[in-house]
Amino acid sequence: MPSSMSFRSHTCGELKSDHVGQHVTLCGWVQYLQDLFVILRDFSGMTQVLIPQDITVESVVQVKGRVRKRPAGQENKMPTGEIEVLAESVDVFNVCRKLPFEIKDFVKKSESLRMLYRYLDLRSGQMQKNLRMRSELVMKMREYLCKVHFVDVETPTLFKRTPGGAKEFVVPSREPGRFYSLPQSPQQFKQLLMVAGVDRYFQIARCYRDEGSKPDRQPEFTQVDIEMSFVDKGGIMSLVEGLLQYSWPAEKGPIQVPFQTMTYEEAMRDYGMDKPDTRFGMKTGSVQAICVPNGANLFTGKDLNKLKETAKTQFDQELNVVLVRADGTVKSLNKHLSQSTRDELLPKTGAQPGDLLIMAARLLLGNLRLQCAEILESYGVTVYDPLAFHFLWVVDFPLFLPNAEEPGKLDSVHHPFTAPLPEDKQLLYTEPQKQVRGQHYDLVLNGCEIGGGSIRFHKASEQLHVLTNILKEDPSCLSHLLDALDSGAPPHGGIALLDRLVSIMVGAPSIRDVIAFPKSFRGHDLMSCAPDLVSEEELKCYHISV
Repeated sequence: MPSSMSFRSHTCGELKSDHVGQHVTLCGWVQYLQDLFVILRDFSGMTQVLIPQDITVESVVQVKGRVRKRPAGQENKMPTGEIEVLAESVDVFNVCRKLPFEIKDFVKKSESLRMLYRYLDLRSGQMQKNLRMRSELVMKMREYLCKVHFVDVETPTLFKRTPGGAKEFVVPSREPGRFYSLPQSPQQFKQLLMVAGVDRYFQIARCYRDEGSKPDRQPEFTQVDIEMSFVDKGGIMSLVEGLLQYSWPAEKGPIQVPFQTMTYEEAMRDYGMDKPDTRFGMKTGSVQAICVPNGANLFTGKDLNKLKETAKTQFDQELNVVLVRADGTVKSLNKHLSQSTRDELLPKTGAQPGDLLIMAARLLLGNLRLQCAEILESYGVTVYDPLAFHFLWVVDFPLFLPNAEEPGKLDSVHHPFTAPLPEDKQLLYTEPQKQVRGQHYDLVLNGCEIGGGSIRFHKASEQLHVLTNILKEDPSCLSHLLDALDSGAPPHGGIALLDRLVSIMVGAPSIRDVIAFPKSFRGHDLMSCAPDLVSEEELKCYHISV
């Protein structure tokens, strides 16, 4: 019982007509006041109470009284709407001050105000639901992994710099010139656990990246982190599908496994991005065109100008727009597109009279495809089911890509510990600048990457070659890992996922809505004003001067 070990005998959300006549004790916050009627709220829901005294909204009270049925015709749509509690005694634990906003889901608050008073924002029904669904999901995941012989192992938070990848937070030590780093993930530790023979590891892991917040990114976040030995890509993917099917909330409907699988090249060719939303069609295709159904009837000049502006400002490209007339002839809305080009493209797209063809470069088309879907939805055209969940594996990513600032230098697409496909391994030694494919896999849900992982190098010589000769990194900072791999490391791989998955499950626009105390867009805690200043005196022992 949720009410056990507390002052209450019942929660506010559980009372029904079966409880009529019972004496109950409720505790919670005052949600509404109207004459002598009070709506009392706790985490489980709300119930109506008749209280013969004045109190303020959001005050914390304990009510003792008898449950009775409401008079006929006065029932409401609340789960507890058939009953009310006639208070016999009321104990006011705390009177609430005037709050900066009302604790009601329909009252819109700016995100900065919500972050400033997060302890109030978390009282809302939606945030309570989000956190409780997250908790239940993690518990089911933990249960599933333990059933298939995974071991929950904690790894250190204070570590050292990892070469490559995202920026890491630096933590001073009391030794001059020496610093810890907060790990981006437990990547090295979980590989070391495989060398140690743990065989199957998981952890609800805290991870850190020294960057500002985005809708799908936070300076600190949580992952269900997984690693296992003697496994290939297919084994990890099968494990994750079983994990999600087992832990998926029943109210969200069943999910079908196995998930669809697509190569990186197919995703870029057909959707213009490596995390496509497969809930709807409108493929971009190799002809570099999006065919928008019935676009001529739905797209206004303003819509087309919006798409053209996106193409120009974000990609510095001109957008080609073609209208297929009702009589089958083709009209270009851009003067520079020749009739011969239009005639050549049309048969390849399957366009029908009334359709629009929007043509541009591959990467641009992926973004325009999503904008087209948004515009069509805004006109009431159902492009996809908003309640659907489409999982997709994207595999065979490039192992390396040219550095944006130094084109002659190569960077890891995933991280430097990702192994190549066996058939591409020789290219590491002969032509690494070619598109060597990695054993890297991303799990995509409704167009968002919710998890990523890979099969790792398990031979020290191969890992050393990539670090030294390809990525031009100093291998000395990874000597512990290289020594471990040279001590009999099994083939191993893993994956991590959580925050983004939960945000999509609950329909939240940002992972900040599924994290209890997130950081702002700039990476600040607005509530406590962190990061904060530290005095010169306090910095002395760390040999730091600002």
